[in-house]
Amino acid sequence: MAAAGALAKHEQILVLDPPTDLKFKGPFTDVVTTNLKLRNPSDRKVCFKVKTTAPRRYCVRPNSGIIDPGSSVTVSVMLQPFDYDPNEKSKHKFMVQTIFAPPNITDMEAVWKEAKPDELMDSKLRCVFEMPNENDKMNDIDASKSAPVLNTAKQDGPMPKPHSISLNDTETRKLVEECKRLQADVMKLTEENRHLRDEGLRLRKVAHSDKSGPSGLALRENGSNPLPSLLVVIAAVFIGFFLGKFIL
Repeated sequence: MAAAGALAKHEQILVLDPPTDLKFKGPFTDVVTTNLKLRNPSDRKVCFKVKTTAPRRYCVRPNSGIIDPGSSVTVSVMLQPFDYDPNEKSKHKFMVQTIFAPPNITDMEAVWKEAKPDELMDSKLRCVFEMPNENDKMNDIDASKSAPVLNTAKQDGPMPKPHSISLNDTETRKLVEECKRLQADVMKLTEENRHLRDEGLRLRKVAHSDKSGPSGLALRENGSNPLPSLLVVIAAVFIGFFLGKFIL
């Protein structure tokens, strides 16, 4: 049980957590809240009241009440913003004053006014102001650095696109191979057409040297050209078809 600074004859019946110090961690540019837990281990109801030496600097909720046997109450102590000076030692103090509740209690103010000094119990707590140390700052920096990594993992998690891209690549590869095959056929037909044309020229020269009728040779030469040219046109149509399918 906490009995720090007890002024009354009776030892403090409540168990305080923390027992002696109320710590407030800065920076103090905003309201800083710390909690004080009051536990009643007895088999009787206990009235409590929280007082401070600097009432304008703190807001306490609840600042008074009744705690049932075996129950606890958490008191929130809120320090108002102020300009912190590390060289100035805090002299603020709190006191938790208690008394066993009389039966059939109806007026709390009357209980405190009519209480005898030997019935009162109290505990004192001092206020301690702390600024964040370098380790806390480093932990905050590490936490801020780790956050983007987590976010990146979430963003990179569902990635269904690579599968669809692979399928498209496979189909594209087939079309490209088909186009290459058709191009090879066209080149082959072109080479055959060139060969036939050269053969026709050679025959024309031979016929001319033999003084034969050029009409027959001309007919043979003209008759040998349409078939390969027609094959070239057909191959070009196929290439255009597959290229059109690839682009769409």
